[in-house]
Amino acid sequence: MEVSPKKIINFDNTEIAFRNKSNAELNQGFWLFKMISSNFLTQVGPPIANFLLNVGFPIKWAIKATIFKQFCGGETIEECENTIAQLHQGKVGTILDYSVEGEEEEEVFNFTCEEIIRTIERADGDIRIPITVFKVTGIGRFALLEKLDAKQTLTPSETEEYERVKARCEKICKTAYDRHVPIMIDAEETWIQDTIDELALEMMTKYNKEKLIVYNTYQMYRHDKLADLKADYLIAKETGFILGVKMVRGAYMEKERKRAEEMGYPSPIQPDKASSDRDYDESLRFCVKHLDQIGIVCGTHNEESSRLLTTLIDENNIPHNHPHVYFAQLLGMSDNLSFNLSDAGYNVAKYVPYGPIKAVMPYLFRRAQENTSVAGQTGRELSLIAKEKARRKL
Repeated sequence: MEVSPKKIINFDNTEIAFRNKSNAELNQGFWLFKMISSNFLTQVGPPIANFLLNVGFPIKWAIKATIFKQFCGGETIEECENTIAQLHQGKVGTILDYSVEGEEEEEVFNFTCEEIIRTIERADGDIRIPITVFKVTGIGRFALLEKLDAKQTLTPSETEEYERVKARCEKICKTAYDRHVPIMIDAEETWIQDTIDELALEMMTKYNKEKLIVYNTYQMYRHDKLADLKADYLIAKETGFILGVKMVRGAYMEKERKRAEEMGYPSPIQPDKASSDRDYDESLRFCVKHLDQIGIVCGTHNEESSRLLTTLIDENNIPHNHPHVYFAQLLGMSDNLSFNLSDAGYNVAKYVPYGPIKAVMPYLFRRAQENTSVAGQTGRELSLIAKEKARRKL
C-alpha cells in the first residue's frame, strides 16, 4: 500500500455525492426528507402504518416506493443487487444488514441465523461487500439477555436456550472466519449490552488471532465506553488478537434516559452532546495510535469526526485504503460523506438493510425519527439535494 497524497475533502461537493443519482431519484429524496422533517408525521406515521399493515390494507407498494426505497436495499439479498452495483459505481461498499428484530420464537431465530450466514456467503469473494453485520437480539430473546445482564439465575430451560444463542453466534462467526468475511456485532440497549460484549470478546479472542474478522460496537454516547475500549485493547494485546472496533455515537438515547429515570439509577448516557463528541474523537485518536492491534469502522454521519479521522490518517502517514480503517454510513443518508471519502481513496461502506417490509418497519421508523431528532440532519440532507438540483439546472 502506498501512502495517499494529502487532499482536503470537500463534503459540500454534491456533484460527487450524487453522481450516481438520477434527477428523479434526487427529487424523490428531496420530497421524502421534506416529509420526514415534519415531527408530526414521524410521530403519528408509525402507528398508522402499522395498523394499516396489520389489517391488510394495501399500502406496502407506497412504503416500498418511498421510505423503504430510500433506506433499504430490498426485501431479499437478490433485490439488493441494484443497490450493491450502484454503490460500487461510486467506490462504496455494501454492508448487507438483515434488519428483522424484536422476534421471540426459536424458529425465527434459527431462520435469522441462516439468513445472516447467507449474507456472509454472498459477500465471500465479492469486493463490493467488504463487511457483514448482525444483532444478537436477531438470534436470541431480549428478555433472556436482560436476565443474564442482571445476573439473575437462569432456569434449566433458559440455560439451554442461551446455549442455543451462543451456538448461533459461534456458527455465524465461524462461517465469517472460514469465508474470510469480516462481521460486526451491533450494540444494543445498556441492559443487555454486557452479555453482548462478553460474547463479542469471546468471538474476537477465538477468530481474530490471525486476521480481523469480528468487530464489537462501542456507543460513545455512553460515558463508560471509552474506558471499555481501552480496557479491551489491553486484553487484546495481552491475549494476542486484533481488536475489532465499530465506533458509533449511539442509537437508544431517549429510551435509555427514560428507563434510568423510571427505575431510579444513574443515566448511562453522557450529560451532553459535547461529551459524546469528545469521547468519540478521543476514541479515533486512540485507535489510530494502535492501528497495528486495532481495526476500526468509523460509523458516523458527523462531518467533524469524519474529517478528524482523515487528518489523523494523513498526519500518521497511513495509506487511505489501510485495511484496518473503514468509514460507514447508512444507506439513504449522508451521501456527501460516503462518496467524497471514497473519491479520496478511503475505504467506505454503506449499511444496506433488507428484509420483508412489515418486519423492517421498526428500522424505517427509527431512521425517520433519527433524522428529525439529530440536530440539523434533515436540513443538511435537504440543502445538499437542493444544491445539486440547482447545479444540474445550470
